Amino acid sequence: MKIAIQTEDFDVSTELDLLRKGLPNIGGINLFVGTVRDSHLGDQVAAMELEHYPGMTEKSLQDIIDQAKKRWDVINATIIHRVGKLYPSDQIVLVAVASTHRADAYAACEFMMDYLKTSAPFWKKEHTLEGSRWVDARTSDEERLKKWGK
Repeated sequence: MKIAIQTEDFDVSTELDLLRKGLPNIGGINLFVGTVRDSHLGDQVAAMELEHYPGMTEKSLQDIIDQAKKRWDVINATIIHRVGKLYPSDQIVLVAVASTHRADAYAACEFMMDYLKTSAPFWKKEHTLEGSRWVDARTSDEERLKKWGK
């Protein structure tokens, strides 16, 4: 299992190779890559700044993986989340799940992203032409979380 919070970009192919290495029992991998959008709430986004709570954030991400492992057949998982100043099209997050079967990989990846979006201690500030603003949690993300019994 890999958890990383970093300023530098990540290479999806490299991370996929690391996720699979030495695990011939993997039957399916699902991965999600989140990127910075160029607009939000009708405004053009010039940049996004991400902050986190060191130590607490890593524990939160480990908890997300542990919860997924209790629900599905997760052989291996990776969560990489970037912090610092990012620009439209930059990669923000990678969540990858390897399992014996694709259904578990799909479900666990979706679960992990839903929890990551709502429960992990990250803060986002958007920089627009009109100024800067902190991004609040979206109601739709909170609604998705209910799907998992929370």
